Amino acid sequence: MLKNNSKTLKLLTIPILVLFILGLIFKLNLRVTADNNLDKNFVEIHFIDVDQGDCTLIKGNKINILIDSGSKLYKDKVISYLKKENIKEIDLLVATHPHEDHIGSMSYIIDKFKIKTFYAPKVKENTPCFYSMIKSLKNKDLKITPIKALDKINLSEDLKCTILAPNSSNYNSLNNYSIVMKISFKNNSFLFTGDAESISESEMLSKDLDLRADILKLGHHGSNTSSTEPFLKEVSPSIAIASCGRNNPFNHPSIKVVQRLKKENIQFFRTDIDGDIVIYSNGKNLIRVYK
Repeated sequence: MLKNNSKTLKLLTIPILVLFILGLIFKLNLRVTADNNLDKNFVEIHFIDVDQGDCTLIKGNKINILIDSGSKLYKDKVISYLKKENIKEIDLLVATHPHEDHIGSMSYIIDKFKIKTFYAPKVKENTPCFYSMIKSLKNKDLKITPIKALDKINLSEDLKCTILAPNSSNYNSLNNYSIVMKISFKNNSFLFTGDAESISESEMLSKDLDLRADILKLGHHGSNTSSTEPFLKEVSPSIAIASCGRNNPFNHPSIKVVQRLKKENIQFFRTDIDGDIVIYSNGKNLIRVYK
């Protein structure tokens, strides 16, 4: 058990050699309890490695949430990953903002899976992937559900979602239109920020929102345009995740952001090094499992 001295949250990391003894047994028990409709005791968060893009799967008690889809180049991986996780229906599909590295595979996911509700910000982008997404939505008679800051979504008895951004309808950068979602499960909470930059972070801070979270998905792949020191202090996460590509031309995550995380004693994982990152929550502790 690894303890972050400045945090109360515990993160269990299960290495491969111990997986059979602990992790595999635990995981099998999780699968069995899921089969017995007891999976409400756990939430799984999958930060899927889609190189320089975002795609996050959250599995709860008969609830499946997918935030972003990665680029078109990773459509086969994402679809295969979802099928491997026995996903047949997505209750909440979120396009945080219309950049290709976030919605490039969205049309394929809409085509392949049953979608209950689709969220996206009120902004358009004149790109093939955006219009493909809209076409797929129309083909399935799906509409974009309007959403705004402070909207609350009750996903289940223990699984709640609060929208924290965007807080404006007019930005110079598409990144700041990003939907920022805080998902809470019992005593654990997780903050997903899309590509929200410092402007959006400042707006959230100025509105005195409850930003505290155990896990923070860093904004904009760990770019220095996001994850400002005041924002990190307010969120006060135990764990931060950067979804970024190997040897990407943007040098994400930024060295400055990594230094801020170290200063705040925040455990840090990144998909370019760690690959797919899977964390289980029982509402109190977080358990990372290597697949």
